Amino acid sequence: MANHDLILGQSHNLALRQNQPLVLGHDHNLGLTQNHDLELGQTHERHLGLGQDHDLGLGHSHDHELDLGQRHDQEEDVGHSYGHDNELANDRKPDHGDNELALSEHNELTVSENQELDDSLALAVDDSQEMGIDPARDLQHSQIVVSLPPVLQVRNSNPTYELAVGQEFPDVKSCRRALRDAAIALHFEMQTIKSDKTRFTAKCASEGCPWRIHAAKLPGVPTFTIRTIHETHTCGGIAHLGHQQASVQWVANTVEQRLRENPNYKPKEILEEIHRVHGITLSYKQAWRGKERIMAAMRGSFEEGYRLLPQYCEQIKRTNPGSIASVYGNPTDNCFQRLFISFQASIYGFLNACRPLLGLDRTYLKSKYLGTLLLATGFDGDGALFPLAFGVVDEENDENWMWFLSELHNLLEINTENMPRLTILSDRQKGVVDGVEANFPTAFHGFCMRHLSESFRKEFNNTMLVNLLWEAAHALTVIEFEAKILEIEEISQDAAYWIRRIPPRLWATAYFEGTRFGHLTANIVESLNSWILEASGLPIIQMMECIRRQLMTWFNERRETSMQWTSILVPSAERRVAEALEYARTYQVLRANEAEFEVISREGTNIVDIRNRCCLCRGWQLYGLPCAHAVAALLSCRQNVHRFTESCFTVATYRKAYSQTIHPIPDKSLWKELSEGDPNANKAVQVVIHPPKSLKPPGRPRKKRVRAEDRGREKRVVHCSRCNQTGHFRTTCAAPI
Repeated sequence: MANHDLILGQSHNLALRQNQPLVLGHDHNLGLTQNHDLELGQTHERHLGLGQDHDLGLGHSHDHELDLGQRHDQEEDVGHSYGHDNELANDRKPDHGDNELALSEHNELTVSENQELDDSLALAVDDSQEMGIDPARDLQHSQIVVSLPPVLQVRNSNPTYELAVGQEFPDVKSCRRALRDAAIALHFEMQTIKSDKTRFTAKCASEGCPWRIHAAKLPGVPTFTIRTIHETHTCGGIAHLGHQQASVQWVANTVEQRLRENPNYKPKEILEEIHRVHGITLSYKQAWRGKERIMAAMRGSFEEGYRLLPQYCEQIKRTNPGSIASVYGNPTDNCFQRLFISFQASIYGFLNACRPLLGLDRTYLKSKYLGTLLLATGFDGDGALFPLAFGVVDEENDENWMWFLSELHNLLEINTENMPRLTILSDRQKGVVDGVEANFPTAFHGFCMRHLSESFRKEFNNTMLVNLLWEAAHALTVIEFEAKILEIEEISQDAAYWIRRIPPRLWATAYFEGTRFGHLTANIVESLNSWILEASGLPIIQMMECIRRQLMTWFNERRETSMQWTSILVPSAERRVAEALEYARTYQVLRANEAEFEVISREGTNIVDIRNRCCLCRGWQLYGLPCAHAVAALLSCRQNVHRFTESCFTVATYRKAYSQTIHPIPDKSLWKELSEGDPNANKAVQVVIHPPKSLKPPGRPRKKRVRAEDRGREKRVVHCSRCNQTGHFRTTCAAPI
């Protein structure tokens, strides 16, 4: 072996088959014994280049094994495959079914089950690589050179995308689509030279590459056929991650089936699948636009949603009798202004089983035409949200809040002779305050503590102060409340002054005149956050259908769950009463008469009146459940504690809240057929509602700051996909449509 010859015999062949990469990691010794041939296929004579980092050890042992994967000092993300086109493919991975090598009984290099290939390194044998042995070094210390060409994506041989002369397509679109798919699959970009109704000619986009194709229309039929094709490529494939032919429509066609099965398929997941299957990397915007194109075809356009609103309202009233659904357009141009929907099941459950407590909130829509969703939500006996009514308006303003609360008042007045005296919680902005005073003059209107605490946090940014504010809000007595305000004053006099400017009767439990049952917040949007935000970007009918389906599911699930309860009170009320019982056992009770008691505890003395259901601690009155002092008094006179709770906390009342059903609404394709003979439905068909003229997006406008490094730089022209104007993006678009 002194002359470094590699002896080739006939009895020992090392065979590298086509499309079967030989993988060598760092420090993997390739042990080949004497008289063993290195055979590269039957018809391919190839050479190996020996260089640094990969030792080719030719020893005298006759183990006939290729020792791979034993010593990994470092992994490299480099892959070279020997394919049908004898080209380097960085994105190609070896078939995992053929990932193991060993020597067979004929001493050929074959697949074994015991040795694993390292997918990160493959030895690619190419026409341009030659076997070279450094005469200055012993062959045992020679190394294999793995060159790293800049090519990132290389064509592979896929029979599905092979093109041939005489191949036919139904029309020119099918022809273009097939050529585009072939270019993406084989990793080259195509440039169209001529495309009309009778001819289609394209060439490889790489300069100097001879690949070219020409297709033409057959006479008398729309069929296109490939007339000529030059199949040879010399470009070596594209050297970037994207692809010119991977258009938004191609993305849409690629993921259409997946989106139909799972509409929640995210753009990020689309990108990952396209990269995994097709080996190309696209932008997030391409994936998002591709998804939007399919979703628009599935759910209808935003414009169609507004046009079908009158018919949709009629379908709600037809399938859910007693429900309220009305849409209003601008009298001058019939552009959408307002929509109000409340289902009969919600109305019945709120009036007959829920607490007389309403929360008002809103969320901004993210659809094409923006708008605002207004919500009025009650609370069931177990403390869960009980949506009562929904309003969609073109923008949030005082006039639209007045309209929404007027519709809410009419709803309650129509469905009950004695409308309950409500307690309403909101952020108390001017439009809401005026609307409540005009439509619910007897209602108690308090601050939602979430809005109040967020304003306080923004002003002072002190967690300790915010916690003390909440403790003051929860305090049951005036003494406890004032003690918390003094603690705040000791930390920050400005914070105490900020709080005292807001009348405590609007937010503090100790001063609030209404009954909130322990609810300090109308935390509606946050509680519905998981699905209401997703629905807010849909066309208006799809959004309302998403809300209706969620309500329908809630009603059914809560109805079935309550049927399994065996207690007298709902679970949350049962827990509060059980806690009160534990405390009550340690209290001393003195009876004054048949209704009045004095209860002595470590905290002090409290007076309980079981006839009027009140306690000096105010816990019984404010929460609707007997406090520990009341429980002690009731036990002392052998009364049933459960009889002295508000009816809304009983399981029987809870079941009544969800006793009605929210019924499904048929697909829009059946509306015309189902409404035949209905005069109201015929009138609804005649009414056409146009999309609103969307106004300036909500929120404070962004300040346009110019960075120092950007001064003097030529501005790039940007394009808005919403209004088709230049100079801004969709996210900052303020133009009416």
